[in-house]
Amino acid sequence: MRKRKDLVPAEKNRKIIRLDRRGQTARKRSAGAFLWGCLGIVCLLYCLVIGFCMRFGTFFFLIWGILAVCCGLLSLLLAHRNWVEHLPKWIRVTAVLLFAAGLIVVGTIEAEILGDFNDWPAAGADYCVILGAQWRPDGPSDVLKRRLDAALVYLQDNPETRVIVSGGRGANEPISEAEGMKEYLVRAGMDEERILLEDTSVNTAENLSNSGLLLDKEQERVVLVTSNFHVFRACRIAEKQGYAHLEGLAASTYLPMLPNNLLREFLGVVKDMAVGNM
Repeated sequence: MRKRKDLVPAEKNRKIIRLDRRGQTARKRSAGAFLWGCLGIVCLLYCLVIGFCMRFGTFFFLIWGILAVCCGLLSLLLAHRNWVEHLPKWIRVTAVLLFAAGLIVVGTIEAEILGDFNDWPAAGADYCVILGAQWRPDGPSDVLKRRLDAALVYLQDNPETRVIVSGGRGANEPISEAEGMKEYLVRAGMDEERILLEDTSVNTAENLSNSGLLLDKEQERVVLVTSNFHVFRACRIAEKQGYAHLEGLAASTYLPMLPNNLLREFLGVVKDMAVGNM
């Protein structure tokens, strides 16, 4: 029987299929390189916007520059090298699983943080504790001003509630945060006799520990005033310290800073869980 000339031999056919799969892999690699490259550009632009256009009190924004570099390197590797194909399968599978697990952890913690974004307490609390943030030579930072303004709304509606302003003096601050907050509240019309100062703390755990010495944590109702992205962590730390009747009051956040604050807060939650504060 004569062979038909238009038929492709089996061996040749397998090679054609293998080449086609390589083409699909190359296209996927190019798409991945493009996506990681775009993400790197977004991170870099965000870093520059925070660094040059916004008055930010720390150098945490540089982490976006680091992320931009990491994304850029990954994009270049995907675009110009076949290194992934030469890695053992178990390494590739492990990397994918670790990446997926990381996404789950980040998503879970961020969901908890976002869940407390709109907390507002019931009336009649015994104490209102305002957590400090940077105090500048010309007054409170935007974060601190929003906390103070939110607290004023509650305190004006609840004249029997006393207030504890909590925050020490940082190296870049002209006065302690507690002193600045007291002055701000008094200028807003609050009776100075209602205000207690806690002016030695340098972090959230110390804010709550030192403020707890000025009230009865087990019996009195306490409202914790802080930024919306910070309510979850602050309240969990307070509960760990024995605050039995606690509610959060979430102050608003400057929207362009929200991604930076959420990333920083995620790392803060991980740190406080690791050291046993939560």
